[in-house]
Amino acid sequence: PCLTWLCCPIAEKTGKVLGEFCRCYKEQFGVALFNSVRYEIEGAGGPQAQLLHRKVPLEDHVIYSGNIFQYIEENKKWRNRFCVVPHNYGLVLYENKLAYERELPPRVLINSAGYKILTSVEQYLELVNNSLPGVTPKSGHSPILKCPTDFPLILWHPYARHYYFCVMTGKEQEKWRAVFQDCVRHCNNGISEDSKVEAPAFTDAIRMYRQSKEQYGTWDMLCGNETQVLSNLVMEELLPELRSAIGPRLKGKAPERQRTWIQVSDAVYRMVYELAKAQYDAAVARCEQERPQLESTIRTDMDQIITSKEHLASKIRAFVLPKAEVCVRNHVQPYISSILEALMTPTSQGFAEVREVFFKEVTDMNMNVVNEGGLEKLVEYMEKLSHLAFHPVKMQSCYEKMDQLKLEGLQQRFDVSSTSVFKQRAQIHMRQQMDDAVYTFETLLHQELGKLHGKDDLCKSIQRILERVLKKFDYDSSTVRKKFFREALLQITIPFLLKKLAPTCKGELAKFQELIFEDFASFILVENTYEEVVLQSVMKDIMQAVKEAAVQRKHNLYRDSMVMHNSDPNLHLLGEGLPIDWSEEYSGQPEAEPAAERRRRAKQVVSVIQDDEGTLPYGVAAEALLQPGSPEPREPEPHAGAPPSPLDAVKEIREALAQESLGDEEEERLMNGTDGSGAGEEGVLLAGGVTQPPARDGDGVPCATPASPVPAAEMPSGAGRQLCHPRGDNETGECSPPQPRGTTESGEGVQTEF
Repeated sequence: PCLTWLCCPIAEKTGKVLGEFCRCYKEQFGVALFNSVRYEIEGAGGPQAQLLHRKVPLEDHVIYSGNIFQYIEENKKWRNRFCVVPHNYGLVLYENKLAYERELPPRVLINSAGYKILTSVEQYLELVNNSLPGVTPKSGHSPILKCPTDFPLILWHPYARHYYFCVMTGKEQEKWRAVFQDCVRHCNNGISEDSKVEAPAFTDAIRMYRQSKEQYGTWDMLCGNETQVLSNLVMEELLPELRSAIGPRLKGKAPERQRTWIQVSDAVYRMVYELAKAQYDAAVARCEQERPQLESTIRTDMDQIITSKEHLASKIRAFVLPKAEVCVRNHVQPYISSILEALMTPTSQGFAEVREVFFKEVTDMNMNVVNEGGLEKLVEYMEKLSHLAFHPVKMQSCYEKMDQLKLEGLQQRFDVSSTSVFKQRAQIHMRQQMDDAVYTFETLLHQELGKLHGKDDLCKSIQRILERVLKKFDYDSSTVRKKFFREALLQITIPFLLKKLAPTCKGELAKFQELIFEDFASFILVENTYEEVVLQSVMKDIMQAVKEAAVQRKHNLYRDSMVMHNSDPNLHLLGEGLPIDWSEEYSGQPEAEPAAERRRRAKQVVSVIQDDEGTLPYGVAAEALLQPGSPEPREPEPHAGAPPSPLDAVKEIREALAQESLGDEEEERLMNGTDGSGAGEEGVLLAGGVTQPPARDGDGVPCATPASPVPAAEMPSGAGRQLCHPRGDNETGECSPPQPRGTTESGEGVQTEF
C-alpha cells in the first residue's frame, strides 16, 4: 500500500514517543549503573544453586525441521515449505529440504516475538474483525482466509504481518503448535538478562514512560528485543490514529479491506521499527560514551551517594509510608494469600512435571542401555538427553500446567491485563531447571565413566547419580519458585499501589528534588526512590506469605532457613570445563571430525525432535521427486515429474499428491476461494481505493515484486539475508501446479522479520 502521505505524521509521532522515552532511558541508565556497581562492591544474593548451569545450551543444533504448508498471500496459493527452527528460535522457511541442504537462501525468516499461535480459522477471523471495527464480512461472503485442511496454524500479531500454515493431521498440528509456542516464548524473552545495566535501564524507562501516560499494570507487548518493544510502544499510540485516518479510505468488500488494513499496519510497523532503532541506538551510544565518567564518579563517591540517597528516602518515607500502609492494609493484604495460591498451584505442578519427565527419561535410558549394549548405546541416548529441555513436544506437558493459571476477579482488581506474562516467565524457569538438571547429570556421569566396569556398574552409577541430581533439583526448584512468587506478587501489587497513591502523593514529589546534590543527580531519582518506599510498604507482607507457605511445606517448598550443604565441592569446577561432546568423545573414530564438516552435518541432520513415525507424506513426495538425477534447483525444468520411484508406497503417495496438486477442483480449493489469477495479475489496492497495476517486463510478463525491506534478524550463517532469485515451484521439484516458464511466485522473496 502507498503510504507516502503518511510518512511525515508517522515519523513525527515516532520521534515524539522516542524523544520522551530516551529522556527516561538516560535517567534510568545512571541509576542502573549505580545499582550495578554497588552490587558488585557490596555483594549480595540468595542461596547458592546446587545444579550446574550450561553456558552454551544449543550451539550448532537445530530445534526442529519438517514440512509444512504455507499460504502465500501474493498469489493466494498454498505451498509446501521446509521449515527449520535453529538454535536462536527463528522460523526459517525454505523452498524444500534440498534447498536447505544446499544452503540456498531461505524464502522467509520470521522472528515470532509478540505473535499468538491460533489453531482455528474462527479464532483468527474474530481477531481480524475486531482489529478494524465496522468492517465485518456479511453472511455468505468469503472470509479473508480459507484453509484447505482442518488443521491450521496461524501466527497473528496486532501490528505486523500474519503468517498462515496448515498440516494434514491433528497430531502434526499439536507438534507444530508446541514448536511455534517455544519460538514465541523464547523470542518474547528478547532482552538479555546478562546485561546488568542496559536491561534494567530499558525496562524501568518503559515502565516510567507508561506511568507518565497513566498506564499502570502489566503490558502484554513488552516482548522481543528492545527495538521491537519500542515499536510496540509507538504503535499502541499510533494505531487508533492510523485506523481513523485510513479506515474510511479503504475500498472493496469487507475481506479485501481487512486484507489491505493488515498490509498497511505491517508497512507502518516496519517503518516505525526502522525509525525507533535509529533513535534508540543513538541514545544508547550517548549513554555508553558517558559511562566511564559516570562509573568513575560512582566508585569515588559511593559512600556519599548512598548517604544522600538514604537521607532522601527517609524524607519520602515519612511522607508516603503512612498513606501506603493504609492502602496496603485495606486493598492489598487481604488478597495476597489468594494471589499466591493461584500462582503456586500451576507453577509447582509444572516443576513437578519437569522432575517427572527428567526422572522418566533417565530411567528409560538406564533400562535401554542395560538391555541393548552398554557404552555404545549410552552415547546415543546421552546425545538425545542433553537436549531434553529444548524438546518442545516432551516439555509441553510441563508448560501446559501453567494454562491453569487464573486470577479470577483479582485480575480486574489489580489491573492485570493478562496472565501470559507470568505463564511465560514460569515456563522459561521450567526449561532452565530441566537443562540444569540434565547438564549436572551428564557432567557427573561423564566423570564416573572411566571408573566403571561392565553394565551392572553403569546401571548402578546412573541410578545413584540420578538420585543425587533429583535432591539438588528439589532444592533449586524451591529457591527458583519462591523467587518467582515474590517477583510476581510485586508485579501485580506495586502498579496497583502506585495508581492508588498517585492522586495524593505524586504531585508532592517535586519538592524532594532539592534534597539531592547536583553532583549525584544522575544516580538518585526522586521517582525511583518513591517507588522503593512503596515497595517496602508491601514487601514485608509478601515475604511473610511466601515464608508461611514454605513452613507449611506447601507444594514442596523449603524453608528459607534450610541450607543445603554442598555435597559435591568440586562439582562447580567441573561445570567450568569444555562442553561434553558424547558422539565425538565416545564414537570410536580414529580422529576428530573437522569443525567445518561437523557444522555442515549438524545443519543438515541434527534435530532435537526425531520423528518416530516416519516421514510426512509431503516429505516423502518431495524426496521422491528429487531423485539424484534431478537438475539443480536453479535450472528451470519443463516437466514437474521425475522418473517414478521403484517403491510402491512412494509411487502411491506421489500419484495421490499429483492428483491433489494438479486436479482442477483441488487447485481451486487450495487457492483460498479465489479465481487463481494470483497477486501478480491483480495489482495492489492502495489507500483511497486506487488499484496499482502489476509491474511487467518487456514481454508483458508480470515481474516478481521484491519483499518489503524489514529489519534483519539474527539468523544462522546458512540463512542469508539477501533476496533469493525467484523460482517456480517446479524448478525445485515441489508438488504444486505447474507454471509457465518465466513466471514466478510474485512477491515472495525473503521476508526478514526483525
